[in-house]
Amino acid sequence: MAVLLMVVGHLVGGQTGVIIALGIAIVLNFTSWYFSDKIVLTMYKAQEVDESSAPNLYRIVRDLAEQAEIPMPKVYIVPSSSPNAFATGRDPKHAAVAATQGILNLLSHDELKAVLAHELAHVKNRDSLVMTVAATLAAAIGMLAYFARWAAIFGIGDRRGGGGVIGLLVWAIIAPIIAMIIQLAISRTREYGADRGSAEISEQPLMLASALRKISDFSTTRPQRDLANPATAHMWIASPFSGGLLRSLFSTHPPVEERIRRLEKMAGM
Repeated sequence: MAVLLMVVGHLVGGQTGVIIALGIAIVLNFTSWYFSDKIVLTMYKAQEVDESSAPNLYRIVRDLAEQAEIPMPKVYIVPSSSPNAFATGRDPKHAAVAATQGILNLLSHDELKAVLAHELAHVKNRDSLVMTVAATLAAAIGMLAYFARWAAIFGIGDRRGGGGVIGLLVWAIIAPIIAMIIQLAISRTREYGADRGSAEISEQPLMLASALRKISDFSTTRPQRDLANPATAHMWIASPFSGGLLRSLFSTHPPVEERIRRLEKMAGM
């Protein structure tokens, strides 16, 4: 994705454009690596809790962290009635797990345990960092492509290669699409991996399948509009967006039915 970013930069401004695009990639990646957890927790007004304020949630996370052999992450509650959860942080030593009030109300103890095991699997695999960087680079490519389209309209750009203005316009259109496909592939693969990690940590794959089914049924009747932000959709255990076939094709998450099928297969094994 960084290469794709630099290709568009080259078409817009030649060698200078490559250097500028590389600089953008470095700055955005560092920002994503260091500040993404603070940004997303602030965005959703998450409140940190401890064993005295949320004993059940805190103890589940603590026990699962010990089982996963990772440091105890900070625990947060998001004041939302929509059932969902996410993990964030640049590495296992600086991780945070957040659950909405809605998911705490909706799920049983074992289902909640399986969901939180999924999030801790993300922490253990450093998925939050990978997916945040991918989302940031995709956004940067989209931004640069937007400038490239205007450059093509006004006949500005590197004319030494890439088909001149026409090539610039073509790349400005297809580059964001390629970036989105890469981002979706990364996100979906990581979700399957975290589902598998949840089954290994909690040893209850059917409980995660049950939780996903409940969350999906809830979202069908009451869309999670308060959580539906394209910049953070990849972080939640279930996509906060709802819709038909077109929405599912461009979702950051695999189909819930396929995730449930795989979890049931794990249980059978």
